[in-house]
Amino acid sequence: IFLSLQQDVIAGFLYAILILVIFHPVVDLIDNFNLTYKYAPLIIIRTAFEMTAVEKIEEQLASLRIAKRSTLSEEPAYLLDIDVSKPAQSESSRFVAVSCSNKSIRVYNRETLNFLREYSTCPGILNGVRFAHACESVVFSACSDGTVKCWDIRLATQKAVQIFSGYPSNVLISFDINCSDLIVCAGTEKVETDTFLVFWDARGITDCASATKEPLGVYSESHNDDITKICFHPIEPNLVVSGSTDGLVNVFDINRDNEDDALIATCNSDSSVSFIGWSGKDYKRVYCTTHDEGFCWWDIAQLDTEEPITLLHVLDVREAVCIDNNSLHYLVGGSYHEKADKLLLLGGTSTGNIHLVSCGTDGLSLVGTLRGGHSATVRSFCWNLTDESLLTGGEDAQLLLWKPGAVERSLAKKASMKIASSVQKRVRVHNSSLKSRKK
Repeated sequence: IFLSLQQDVIAGFLYAILILVIFHPVVDLIDNFNLTYKYAPLIIIRTAFEMTAVEKIEEQLASLRIAKRSTLSEEPAYLLDIDVSKPAQSESSRFVAVSCSNKSIRVYNRETLNFLREYSTCPGILNGVRFAHACESVVFSACSDGTVKCWDIRLATQKAVQIFSGYPSNVLISFDINCSDLIVCAGTEKVETDTFLVFWDARGITDCASATKEPLGVYSESHNDDITKICFHPIEPNLVVSGSTDGLVNVFDINRDNEDDALIATCNSDSSVSFIGWSGKDYKRVYCTTHDEGFCWWDIAQLDTEEPITLLHVLDVREAVCIDNNSLHYLVGGSYHEKADKLLLLGGTSTGNIHLVSCGTDGLSLVGTLRGGHSATVRSFCWNLTDESLLTGGEDAQLLLWKPGAVERSLAKKASMKIASSVQKRVRVHNSSLKSRKK
């Protein structure tokens, strides 16, 4: 027994020496980091928080179920863009507006998805839909006839209450309105050598029925191809970002006197831009997706520092995200989750499955998948963080409302619809020989 005890002590001593030899250098590094780096405790706390945030998003996504499903209209169409009305803080959104491939805007009750109104601009093609921020009954859309039209859904008339008229050659394919409802900006197709960002004064949008407003001015030097997306800053009305098929994502401060001074950042995605947005605390970061399913993310707050502004550049998200059977076919867009401080991308499959992807500076990861809703490609979505609900629209002509723990009490899933869209997505070969300012 005594001999066995001696052997155990010797073995334990040798193991202790072995552990010290292997792990002592690592322990020294950790100790030095904690002693010398003043933000070490914050980093440890933040890492724990980020894990909790991702887990919370996963839990929310896992609980999402179809609450409502819109009935099909007599003329089925692809649902290309979705926006919800912005009510007072104490209330919930009452309306949903959808831009459709049959050149119309449809308005629904947000809770029931009952159809309310439809606006048409034939023969022009509508591109995008946005509600005003201060008045939930006012909705905008850009038109290929060179105008941005504004309707008031409280009125019985189909006529626009205001029209923002561009220049004769303008074909408007993107637009947005700033957070103070003072400025409307639209992007044009390239005509010969000209591409424009066009600006209008949006004040008094419901004061003069059918009034037409002329542009305040244009930016004409910062892009050299179709301007596919425009997005104003969520809380700073003077900041706007634009994306183009030339691969550039430009950030402007429109309070400055001229276009050269207004252009505060030019980022190159190296591909045709399909979606852009703002993210991060105080929304100091800009991101984009591309028509070949790439993703870029920049930190504009680093412009005046020596640090690089590129946070992440993924050439093909389909290859970067690990999903069973390689079933991520496309990206729809992105959304910044304020509560979790996380940027999320939404993508899917041609059969209607929806994937949610979390973005971090270390890469992309799948958060979860929604199945059983759509039967064809999903083309649009709108996330409401107030009640954690999600609206999605697709090529199956269905508008779906997803809510945590919901039980669907309406129509069953429709079979895939083989309908021809009147709007074809234009994807041009990217011109890599761009002459631009970039960092």
